[in-house]
Amino acid sequence: MPLRQQIVTIFIAAAIFILILELIRRRKLLEEYAWLWLMTGFSIIVLTIWRDALIKITHLIGAVAPQSTVFFFAVIFLILICLQFSIKVSNLTNQVKNLAQELAILKSEIQLKKQA
Repeated sequence: MPLRQQIVTIFIAAAIFILILELIRRRKLLEEYAWLWLMTGFSIIVLTIWRDALIKITHLIGAVAPQSTVFFFAVIFLILICLQFSIKVSNLTNQVKNLAQELAILKSEIQLKKQA
């Protein structure tokens, strides 16, 4: 990888780190998700600096080019993020349903007390 590409990649990964830390500080990103994004930025930096590791991983998975390996892992990462958010949305949907049912029960109890 040419030096210019390495510098740009390291700069982008550092910017990701700073952005994530700032989002955590402002409480816009929960710590439970932050570790995943921090590890992603760290992985980008490591693979950019340690090119031999990327080449070894490329040969290990049977890919032809290191760019294919990076793209492959990016797709896997996005699939896992989608899966995680699907699970979270499912849990939140169940919570909303339960809360709506409890609210309906409480409202009916209040109506009965008013009528009595």
